[in-house]
Amino acid sequence: MAEISDQPVHAAVDAQEVSAVGELSQGRLTWMRFRRNKLALIGGIGLIIMYIVVALGPFLAGNHYQYQNEDYLFGPATQITFTGPDGRFGLRPYIYQISTRLDPEEFKFVFDIDRETKTPLEFFVRGDGYKLLGFIKGNVHLVGVEGDQRIYPLGADALGRDVFARLLAGGQVSLTIGLVGVALTILFGSFMGTVSGYFGGLADDVIQRVVELIMSFPTVPLWAALAAAMPPISGSFSALDRYFLITVILSLVNWTGLSRQLRAKVMAYRESDFVMAALAAGASDLRIIFVHMMPNASSHIIVVAALSIPGMILGETALSFLGLGILPPAVSWGSMLTDAQHVPVVLEHPWLMTPGIAVIIAVLFYSFLGDALRDAADPYSI
Repeated sequence: MAEISDQPVHAAVDAQEVSAVGELSQGRLTWMRFRRNKLALIGGIGLIIMYIVVALGPFLAGNHYQYQNEDYLFGPATQITFTGPDGRFGLRPYIYQISTRLDPEEFKFVFDIDRETKTPLEFFVRGDGYKLLGFIKGNVHLVGVEGDQRIYPLGADALGRDVFARLLAGGQVSLTIGLVGVALTILFGSFMGTVSGYFGGLADDVIQRVVELIMSFPTVPLWAALAAAMPPISGSFSALDRYFLITVILSLVNWTGLSRQLRAKVMAYRESDFVMAALAAGASDLRIIFVHMMPNASSHIIVVAALSIPGMILGETALSFLGLGILPPAVSWGSMLTDAQHVPVVLEHPWLMTPGIAVIIAVLFYSFLGDALRDAADPYSI
């Protein structure tokens, strides 16, 4: 009897949920569909963590990313143990003492680990000076070692620089260059695509022929050609100037895809009832474009932008790897990978490939996020 009496209650609850769904806005439906995608949540949370870590990079790393230790060229990662000098296991981390000597036969440094001498790791240690977020001066690092000894969590490169510190500093360039480049792509691609689709005629023909010309070139060679064609004054550019120039180069190529897709959207909107009503009310072309058409295409623009950021990151990595992007003393993941061009070097010092792993993780997270946004942009689909 209890089961029979519960059925009308469940039916009433289901009816209320259905009616509530019918009253939800498109943005709420999009969010409901997005949060059901577990990979999207992983990608979003992973990207948030990555951006926070690289932003706090100077504080998290024990060394300045440009500090060169001549006695630790291609040094291995610092080994950490939780066994104290008394031989007992504890929660306090220690590092082994490392001594460096030159092998006269192979003429390279050899690193001897003294497992009997242990130095405790300290938290909030004063060390190399830095500027957090570009303007907050400080010299306190999250972990470090008192005295002259230094910690290298991921080893050192050919000049004895901390790979972990350089990985975080390079992430500030590689991760943000995608955001800045996509912002420029959205501005340029949205404008050109909307103008092409709304006005049509000669403007549409000219813009589409330019789009087809740019899309006919292979992407990486075109990036390299644009980077190599920079004026001679570019040799005196600062790291910030070159950063902005690389973002412009990436944007000059990537706007074509968004422009063509937005053109198709605008052509479909052009004959819609809301556009006809706006024209009948005396609205200008600019008002129709920016007030009526662009907001309706905003979800599509966001999806395209999210899917374009991985391409931007890979583009910067490729240009810097070829020596046409970010140049020393600035650092990015692509410029760090130039040390890993030779197979023998990678085999002997595999930690030099960690920037490549960081690129793969960032691109994977953005791919998860972009795919989920593409599915959630149409919340009425099955």
